[in-house]
Amino acid sequence: MTAALALGDDALVLSHRLGEWAGHAPVLEEEVALANIALDLLGQARMLLSFVGDEDQLAYLREERAFRNVQLVEQPNGDFAHTMARQLYFSVYQHLLYEELATGEGEFADLAAKAVKEVAYHRDHAEQWVLRLGDGTTESHERMQLALDALWRYTGELFEPVEGVDVDAHALRDGWLAAVTSVVDRATLALPSGPQAGAWAAGAGRQGLHTEPFGRMLAEMQHLHRSHPGASW
Repeated sequence: MTAALALGDDALVLSHRLGEWAGHAPVLEEEVALANIALDLLGQARMLLSFVGDEDQLAYLREERAFRNVQLVEQPNGDFAHTMARQLYFSVYQHLLYEELATGEGEFADLAAKAVKEVAYHRDHAEQWVLRLGDGTTESHERMQLALDALWRYTGELFEPVEGVDVDAHALRDGWLAAVTSVVDRATLALPSGPQAGAWAAGAGRQGLHTEPFGRMLAEMQHLHRSHPGASW
């Protein structure tokens, strides 16, 4: 597994999930915002996958077991709170990761330096919505809490070492946890606690093992390309 494939698949899959909100977002302004975030992620995915091979073939012709994205990004959108919980968990991670990569001299330094400003916006967007929903009505608070709880089990995989990504995984996890906790506390919410809270499910997306919703998402994403092999504009 190459690092470019892992990071590229993260961006590609989350881009598609956010794109599913087109025509369904709660307000027009938010539909534009989610579409822009999806396009940012798609641009990152294209650059990263091009390090590995043909980006179209990698996106549209690989089987499910060949994808190396973390399981968090493939989770269904659910309601809007669910999408924002997923976005908070991932965008804080990606922002911290890209900040670290941008300061180094590895193969991802230039890409990270260009993308870190985009990802900072993604993070701020998610944080503002978590605050708004968590400290809003009784219903929005309950939905936001349920979403944070439901997706928590997928966050541990974010901090598994990826060969070729030269960062301190433990420091990254500590920084992520501090940042996410700060947002959640200000939103009058809470991260999961108790005996199971520290036992994050590692997940196996990096090894090509994915959750059931991913297969359905992939079939939809790849359908047009596979239906018209070799087609061009």
